[in-house]
Amino acid sequence: MRFLDEDEELNPILSAVNLVDVFLVIIAALLIALAQNPLSTFSSEDVTVIKNAGKPNMEIIVKKGKEIKQYKSTGEVGSGEGMRAGIAYTMADGSFVYVPEGGKDKTGAKPK
Repeated sequence: MRFLDEDEELNPILSAVNLVDVFLVIIAALLIALAQNPLSTFSSEDVTVIKNAGKPNMEIIVKKGKEIKQYKSTGEVGSGEGMRAGIAYTMADGSFVYVPEGGKDKTGAKPK
């Protein structure tokens, strides 16, 4: 029985089994890191991430539920899509008052 006398250190299968164990540990660590990521689609939390805040290449990533939206800054002040909707005034007590511009009032009639 020559197999019983064989030395375990010379068996190449044992080193392959050890490599499989190491890779399983690495895969488990990567899966845990993926699950801990705030932008993971597996979490149900709403998350907002701001990259390079205040710089011309600023980027905002918003995750609501399973939907992820990405907004990139153009670097220009006051640029963007949309139109002016009204004017906001600061009162003496520190509160703000918003006055719509040229729109309809609460009843749906145009202002006189």
